[in-house]
Amino acid sequence: MFDDIVVVQSAVSAFNNAALVGPAFLWWALLALPLFALVYFCGNAFLEKIGWTKSVLTVRISQLVIVLTFLWLVLFSGAYEVLRDDITVLPFVLAGLYFFASLVAGNYSKNINVQNFSKRKVWVLGLLLLIAVGLSDLHAWWGAVLQIGAVVIGFLCGRFIKKEISAVFSGTVLMLGTASAILMQPEFFRFGQLGNLTIFHLLILFLVGAFCVATVVLRNIKPCAGIKNSVYVKIKWLLRVMAVLCAALFLFTESVPLFFGTLFMVALLVGTSVWHLESASDVLSKKMYALSMIAFGVLTVMPAITAVGILYWVNNDCKDVWQRIKGLL
Repeated sequence: MFDDIVVVQSAVSAFNNAALVGPAFLWWALLALPLFALVYFCGNAFLEKIGWTKSVLTVRISQLVIVLTFLWLVLFSGAYEVLRDDITVLPFVLAGLYFFASLVAGNYSKNINVQNFSKRKVWVLGLLLLIAVGLSDLHAWWGAVLQIGAVVIGFLCGRFIKKEISAVFSGTVLMLGTASAILMQPEFFRFGQLGNLTIFHLLILFLVGAFCVATVVLRNIKPCAGIKNSVYVKIKWLLRVMAVLCAALFLFTESVPLFFGTLFMVALLVGTSVWHLESASDVLSKKMYALSMIAFGVLTVMPAITAVGILYWVNNDCKDVWQRIKGLL
């Protein structure tokens, strides 16, 4: 009862469970509303000042999201003491996220003129980054090796890929993967330990996943009006019922497989709606991408990502956007 490890673990559990009563990410978002309002009304002046035109806006914003998410993972990692189970897949999940982010970074680094930078500074910054990545996982002797190896191999693979990786695809996958990691180990990311997550935690996780999935579907499925209206209505209601059931089960169980199952049903629902249309605008997928960034910034308490999501929303005009989004459901 009075064993040191038991006492420490109980104290850590109490600390993390207390965080469930007041979801800090939600209060941060509410306090940042004045900042988001300023971004909405005055953000374009900032974009003009830094030279982010509409032609490069998608790539620049996606790169910023990838960099900030990678740094967030590095800085928030390392607290393996809060995990009750000795066996966890978290190191491998983080290594996968590091690998993907580094893969994209290596792919885009081919377009950077290295001659404009001092080789010494590049090596120093790279070394410091690898040290930070290694310190993010010291729960076992192989932890640092795994994370550093994932970063290095991912960067080198990205350099060898000839085709440029889609910026929107990269940002969407990394945001969805990070949200999934948070759900897998909520205590590791200070979402509370042992106790059930609140409706606010689960709702924001679901919104991030749903918006990311909708972005991917809208970008890859082309409308062809291939379903008769009578059949389409029946299929749509069936998918709606199944999606609601999966979402309800996810809210009750907080299960990761049910989370992915719910997102799969959302993908089918949105994909069926798009396939039934005669034509669709690419702007709708951009709006979904903007909503993904806004929700993800709130989830991870990174106002910068929410701000760029708002800027991306404002700079992609679409008439009756809410009616179109409603038509997907």
